[in-house]
Amino acid sequence: MSKPLILVTNDDGMFAPGIKALVEVARALGEVVIVAPDSPQSGQGHAITLTQPLRLNKVSVFDGLDAYECSGTPVDCVKLAQHIILKNRKIDLCVSGINHGSNASINIIYSGTMSAAMEASLEGIQSIGFSYLDFSFEADFTAAKYYTHRIISYALNNRFENCNLLNVNIPKLKKEDIKGIKICRQAEGTWAEEFVEAKDPQGRPYYWMTGSFSVENDSQTTDIWALKNGYVSVVPSMHDLTAHAAIDPLKALEKYD
Repeated sequence: MSKPLILVTNDDGMFAPGIKALVEVARALGEVVIVAPDSPQSGQGHAITLTQPLRLNKVSVFDGLDAYECSGTPVDCVKLAQHIILKNRKIDLCVSGINHGSNASINIIYSGTMSAAMEASLEGIQSIGFSYLDFSFEADFTAAKYYTHRIISYALNNRFENCNLLNVNIPKLKKEDIKGIKICRQAEGTWAEEFVEAKDPQGRPYYWMTGSFSVENDSQTTDIWALKNGYVSVVPSMHDLTAHAAIDPLKALEKYD
């Protein structure tokens, strides 16, 4: 039997430790093709490139595997993988990451990692975004790889019901200290943004965004609670942004004069 075809991508670029860890896991479970940005693209969300051409450059980064750097965004990477590199082939699974840092709660909206996986899910491809709550370039991915292997293996042998996309976040803990996997909902969080103002060498002002994250609802059903309490959080996600509970109350607008 042929191996399942797994597309690997990320938003941190081809040489990030996280994608190396993800490739090590994925290549043990299927045929792997890698398409990643040629520069870091964190926070790009679901951006696509429309005002300039896209370029692909085949690189020898992972021994024995086809890998391509893309000049565009993480979403561009997935589009080019599907329509150019793997044209006329069925992608069985798209995995994105492993991101350095959390993509829990509302961070999914801004995340290039999750947007790449979401793009694949929009095309009907079962997809998973992985994030590890350690920003260090020297991060130990032992626990992350263990749980990534478990979740990818499950995805290759089971269809997700009622969704095509999982948002997986792994706490910064040793493997033996992680309590397990918890299926969660997305926590309600907000960013309190601040802008640091300074001047460039020509005396012109510029602004650097910073801020702090806070959670409005931290119940035991949320991803933030799971991570704080030593679990790997798995949130079934989707692209439908409809506030379904608001539809009936707003019906009055149809007759509003």
